[in-house]
Amino acid sequence: MAIRESDLWRLLFIILLMLPSAAAQEAHNHGMPERLGKVSFPTSCIPAVQEKFDRGVALLHSLAYSAAENTFQEIAQLDPQCAMAHWGMAIAYFHQLWDPPIAAAAISTGRKEIQKAQQIGAGSERERQFIQALGVIYENAETVPYRARVSNYDHAMSELAAANKKDLESQVFYALALLANASPADKTHAKQKQAADLLEPLDRAYPQHPGIPHYLIHAYDNAELAPRGLAAARVYSQIAASAPHALHMPSHIFTRLGLWEDSIASNLAARETAHQQGDTGEELHAMDYLVYAYLQSGHEKEAAQVIEQLEHMEHLKAADFKVGYASTAMPIRYAVERGQWAEAAKIVAPTDAPPHVIAIAVWARGMGMARSGQATQARTEIDKLRQLEEQLRASGNDYWATQVGVMTGEVKAWLAQTNKKSEEAISFLRASADEEDAIEKLPVTPGPIVPAREQLGYLLLEQNHPSLALKEFETALANAPGRHGAVEGAARATQLTTRK
Repeated sequence: MAIRESDLWRLLFIILLMLPSAAAQEAHNHGMPERLGKVSFPTSCIPAVQEKFDRGVALLHSLAYSAAENTFQEIAQLDPQCAMAHWGMAIAYFHQLWDPPIAAAAISTGRKEIQKAQQIGAGSERERQFIQALGVIYENAETVPYRARVSNYDHAMSELAAANKKDLESQVFYALALLANASPADKTHAKQKQAADLLEPLDRAYPQHPGIPHYLIHAYDNAELAPRGLAAARVYSQIAASAPHALHMPSHIFTRLGLWEDSIASNLAARETAHQQGDTGEELHAMDYLVYAYLQSGHEKEAAQVIEQLEHMEHLKAADFKVGYASTAMPIRYAVERGQWAEAAKIVAPTDAPPHVIAIAVWARGMGMARSGQATQARTEIDKLRQLEEQLRASGNDYWATQVGVMTGEVKAWLAQTNKKSEEAISFLRASADEEDAIEKLPVTPGPIVPAREQLGYLLLEQNHPSLALKEFETALANAPGRHGAVEGAARATQLTTRK
């Protein structure tokens, strides 16, 4: 039977559509099959781009935002009437679990993509709801605070999920919206529990979906719920082994539970894959968690090797918070965790980094100076911290302003101890510990450089109050099991208490 010319052109078109995907897959994994999990996100776009769209969503679920954006751009070129391709590009700029959630430079671009999606018109009511919900994140972003916009997004996604109860992606993206809207100050973890309750049944029904275990890990990434996240941590990296973030993410639960060797293995794999893919931010993120795990497990030599490798990495953009935080925190962890105060006092703050990154360097210098008797210099760093706190508060970044306030109290406490003002030192450090314990850490960090509660234990040891110190170390270990400093401190306090 003869083949019509129109059919030949159609067949050629489909083959051409498939070639970029195959080429990208081969380049991505050096000829190995790409493993991102199984996602099905039906759209009204032409059938020939459906596989690409599913891949783009799978990349989103493992926070491979740049790769996802590129995939949705390809879809928009292949199907100019695919409104959801522009939704995909817009949501790739919305980093719901990162800090900042949306880079200032991306707000205008994301808004234009949403407007383009609205101009094209959704092919279904479900698609219209996805586009409309994401629109609230970009609408009036310059004047409406992010917390208000993400709350509105949470509400819109709730309505979408309720209207599409049998649609898996509607439920998964709603769970992600709940996590995005979770307040670090809510120690009841209400939003996290709501997301987990939604995801757990889906996890049993769709065991190869990448977003479900990923978001379960985030839901359980706190001291209260961490044991419940171990199952998701064990499977996520196997589901989406081609995504660096999927290889790293289990270490959030391992860190919470003090499973240091598991965390090390997780981050070694994540770092290697991120390096192969040229994802500097994810590579540094894994390295920071790796240094932390090495130090907690007593592998100081290995931690030093990571720091040395960091020093040979070029063109790091400290203005990118994820890059700036990790690259600044690693050498600080190495100095402060080992009590090398002269080394800490020499830390240099990156000039082009966000204020909350600069703050941890200023804190390290202040701690180094206060702990080594350089009172005048320590006061200078305290003043800098106060200025950074005011700057963050004025910009509306209350979370990091609070964290900088905690750090300021820590330096003031150790300066007071140096000046033999014992009660004042305890007062400052106890206030910092209480404030730090009242707010959750963000996923960007495995934890404070040294928790204030752990520092309070050591301060009480220095003041010869071992029984009081032991209580603080026990609380610190309940919050962060297996931390090397708290374990050693508790052992010393127990020994001294027994002698009395």
